[in-house]
Amino acid sequence: MNDHSPTPSATRSPGPAWVLFALAMGAFAIGTAEFAAMSLVPFFARDLGITEVEAGHAISAYALGVVVGAPLIAMFGARFRRKLLLIALMAVFAVGNALSAVAPDYHWLLLFRFLSGLPHGAYFGVAALVAASLVPVNKRAQSVALVMSGLTVATIIGVPVANGLGQALGWQSGFLVVAVLALLTVTLVGFLAPDQPADRTASPLRELGALRRPQVLLTLASGAIGFGGLFAVYTYVASTMIEVTGLSEASVPLVLGIFGVGMTLGNLAGARAADRARDTTAMAMLAWSAVMLAIYPFVAHNAVALGVIIFLIGMGGGVGSVMQVRLMDVAGDAQTLAAAAHHSAFNTANALGPWLAGMAIAAGYGLTSAGFIGSVLALCGLAIYVLAVVLERGEKARLAATPC
Repeated sequence: MNDHSPTPSATRSPGPAWVLFALAMGAFAIGTAEFAAMSLVPFFARDLGITEVEAGHAISAYALGVVVGAPLIAMFGARFRRKLLLIALMAVFAVGNALSAVAPDYHWLLLFRFLSGLPHGAYFGVAALVAASLVPVNKRAQSVALVMSGLTVATIIGVPVANGLGQALGWQSGFLVVAVLALLTVTLVGFLAPDQPADRTASPLRELGALRRPQVLLTLASGAIGFGGLFAVYTYVASTMIEVTGLSEASVPLVLGIFGVGMTLGNLAGARAADRARDTTAMAMLAWSAVMLAIYPFVAHNAVALGVIIFLIGMGGGVGSVMQVRLMDVAGDAQTLAAAAHHSAFNTANALGPWLAGMAIAAGYGLTSAGFIGSVLALCGLAIYVLAVVLERGEKARLAATPC
């Protein structure tokens, strides 16, 4: 069945808007978990008696779970009904976050964060395919962006709330909130999502075929490296606000919300532009990120300037929806794996950015050095994306010149 056109089952659903709302709720839960964990680094580091760099490894453990889980679940889940798969993934996500809340020590927390990350990429990948199937081809980026807006809205509402609860009631309460949101998603998807037929022709080998396509690999590499810049800064932004800018812990949720507003606007504006000029939009957003991240270290000492640059860095995060659509376009018949692998790539970035930034901080370059690390990563991601576009256009020109 063509994933790019509305399906009969989709028309029998409560309506595309309600379906997108249900899918976006899952994205809201995942976004709250992913970004709230970063914002709580100073607090569970203090509680568990570890350094903030060590606490950052819990972020990397979650990201590693996404990287491992997305392709494996996509390969073996491609033949399942998408609605059933979405429900199962959110149920596992709820369990992983509930266990994170009761982790008795640092090592158990690492394990439970890894478990929590396993369903992340596959959920987003399958949700994006369902969203794209509900609308015409020229609206796919906007439909996918509406699902992704659950993640970006989480950075406005979910993350500040989870961070505030974490400060008031203990960091464990942040993970408990996520578990509740995940269970709410299970209910909404169960009632609202279309029960699209399973693709009986799918197989692990066919899905793996996506990884033999150079355009798929280059797009994944661009996201895995280029998006690392945002995570390099975001992971340590709470620590920077407290230790460098001199703000109180109570102000952290406000600045995190500012980041979320920027990311939400960047997501929606980027998707609208991408439906007209996909590759130009992606390259412009990566270049934007490189510049904003490079400015970050120079303004981190000023509270107002920090708020502005955090907003502008957040806007660059909208490139995610654009890359998701590009993967759909270049993946051929291996749609499930390619869509899920997109989130493996972005969580490779989630592991790579904080790891490299942590190395710079541990080497004595200070918390603000994360901005320089991030800028270099964004530039590298841009270079890979440009290479992908040049090769794709060259291949199209060669095929056009070849006689039939």
